[in-house]
Amino acid sequence: MSKFDEIRFFDDHEVNERLGSVARDPMMKALMNFTFPDTEEQVWLHQFKEIHSISDFQHHFVAHTVRQILAKSSEGLTTSGFDRLDKNTPYLYISNHRDIVLDTSLLNLVLLESGHIMTASAIGDNLVKRKFLNVLAKLNRNFLVQRGLSLRDQLKSSQTMSEYIKDLLLEQKQSVWIAQREGRAKDGNDATQQGVLKMLAMAAGDQSLIDYFKSLKIVPISISYEYDPTDSLKMPQLLAKHREEEYIKGKNEDFTTMLSGILGQKKRIHLHAGHVIDTELDDIAMHIENKNKQLQAIAQIIDTSIISNYKLWPTKFIAYDLLYNTDKYASEYTEQEKQLFIRRLEMRISSEDAVSKEYFLTMYANPLINKIKQEEK
Repeated sequence: MSKFDEIRFFDDHEVNERLGSVARDPMMKALMNFTFPDTEEQVWLHQFKEIHSISDFQHHFVAHTVRQILAKSSEGLTTSGFDRLDKNTPYLYISNHRDIVLDTSLLNLVLLESGHIMTASAIGDNLVKRKFLNVLAKLNRNFLVQRGLSLRDQLKSSQTMSEYIKDLLLEQKQSVWIAQREGRAKDGNDATQQGVLKMLAMAAGDQSLIDYFKSLKIVPISISYEYDPTDSLKMPQLLAKHREEEYIKGKNEDFTTMLSGILGQKKRIHLHAGHVIDTELDDIAMHIENKNKQLQAIAQIIDTSIISNYKLWPTKFIAYDLLYNTDKYASEYTEQEKQLFIRRLEMRISSEDAVSKEYFLTMYANPLINKIKQEEK
């Protein structure tokens, strides 16, 4: 028994049996039909028997699935910054968070195709309650973030996760992906929650906070979708917040959102890897003594990297101009791109619902607004 058993992904010696346990699940059949539409069921069922490691599963199946998703629901994936990273070094990738499944899946495809160490990735256990999804997540090197715990249990869970991330990075030499915040940014505002950094710091032991964070080799990741396939699905939660009401998710809401994120149209996608946060930490150590203020400063560095390296697609400029009734950024998009965006807005939001329309436009415009604010500082 390991202290990480409740949250860890599968060890390689468990993979074959666990894959076999869901091989005939109807959801697996649907997934394989999507990934290999011209392949008979018996062919991939036989291939499953030859899978004996997570790496095997990711190379032979998951990577093909992600490429199919890109082919059917996007106009391509571009990247920048990854050539500056060492292929044999494990990194802690801290990313803005737009899509439940794709953010980390796309990063891992990029890492696989460029020969870098792929990531173990954090996922909320509320998203994988169905057996099939739980097994699939753990076959894809996902570890569980436990949700809905009491304050006491939450503290214990955070300590365990912090130690697990440390073990993965420093002992197992395995890269790790975590989102900069709990849950996706519904409003397009990408901000690192200090609580995420506090959790990471719990495993520092006798090391100073700064020395420990240097050892983690943090790389901020900026991920930008031209269109958010779940844009309209985020509206009810934003409206509840606007009305200062508690938002209660529907029974299958997370699953529906996952499917929409995977299959919905995204147009172009860009991933940027920032540089490793290192000398900035020395600067913090020199000028700030208070631990909480050090964490605030580290969060600010991550935010600055994510916002400044975020790819601004035409949709961001169009949303800004529509939101503020201006043509300030008209040179950044074509009339056709503007009309396509307006049509999307009209199909998703009632013309009489002024509040939802404003939230929809703000969601798309915020990355640009945040970049403007950053450049003005």
